[in-house]
Amino acid sequence: MTPPDVAPYDALLLVSFGGPEKPEDVVPFLENVTRGRGIPRERLEQVGEHYFLFGGRSPINDQNRAFIAAVERDLAEHGIDVPVYWGNRNWDPYLRDTVARMAADGITRAACFVTSAYSSWSSCRQYRENLYDAVEGIEGAPRLDKLRHYFNHPGFLEPVVDATRAALDDLPDGLGHGARIVFVTHSIPTAMNEASGPPQSGGSAYVAQHLSAARVVVDRIAEQTGRRHEHDLVFCSRSGSPRTPWLEPDVNDHLEALAEAEEVRAVVLVPIGFVSDHMEVIYDLDTEALATAERLRLPARRAATPGEDPRFVAVVRDLVTERAVAESGVAAGRAAWGELGALWDRCPVGCCANPGAAGGDRPALCGETA
Repeated sequence: MTPPDVAPYDALLLVSFGGPEKPEDVVPFLENVTRGRGIPRERLEQVGEHYFLFGGRSPINDQNRAFIAAVERDLAEHGIDVPVYWGNRNWDPYLRDTVARMAADGITRAACFVTSAYSSWSSCRQYRENLYDAVEGIEGAPRLDKLRHYFNHPGFLEPVVDATRAALDDLPDGLGHGARIVFVTHSIPTAMNEASGPPQSGGSAYVAQHLSAARVVVDRIAEQTGRRHEHDLVFCSRSGSPRTPWLEPDVNDHLEALAEAEEVRAVVLVPIGFVSDHMEVIYDLDTEALATAERLRLPARRAATPGEDPRFVAVVRDLVTERAVAESGVAAGRAAWGELGALWDRCPVGCCANPGAAGGDRPALCGETA
């Protein structure tokens, strides 16, 4: 069998958020995350306590290392011979350092897979700007093409369906048959959600994409089991000024409301907004939300994230080969579930603009339309 041709790409770059590796990294990392927002150090130290509960080490870097190793194996097994690089927004390995190494290695053009599946300024546009900044001033820097969103790719959602079913089955006394499915994602300011997606589409793409993915999961479970579960989309990890409106309800507040509803006897928490067990999952859900459910005597389970599931690992290969075909000018099949379909390769002008920025749109970003 002939290996897929991924030209013009001669490398893959995994782009992620980053996280502290040891206790002394925690506050400097949070300073990187919040730079320019005027957040007092005392507040950062309070937030840092979440990390100190887990030894001052975020799980995200180890998860990225394991994911990259799995991607490398998958590419090799399918005859795709490209190096895989890794760069973070907020911690070592920093994206700019990685791009400098890629330039020194002679890389000319890389496909970029971001560990965030949805549209918004913080989960997409900011990463595009990071890519633009990372190549600026580096002689021989490669062209960087961000791969499309994959929130509705079957390889992302199939593991979510299976994990949700496993969590439902794990509830005691058959409670899973009628349990409510609570999909959880990272909260963002409401203004950022309203600005997400192309302006001509009316915005609010962040919430719309999550709702679409959640419907797909519920529909698939109904097809497989004959049972349709009531479900909700809720949020975690709110931060920033209390005067700034953020997406609600918070997962803990929602559990309180569900516990008062006599018809809700059990819940499954599905971290639909996360590709692996980030700090938001192991603290906000496993630590706080499950403790809330226990206090309320509401049986609850947390579904696993896709992580290193081979189907999710294969999404990377699929997106790279799909984009390579598209760059050659040939129409390519694009896998997607749900009514929104496969999204664009190049973001439209004004897509996911930063509602807090005064300077307007950035110039063309690494081969994409900005």
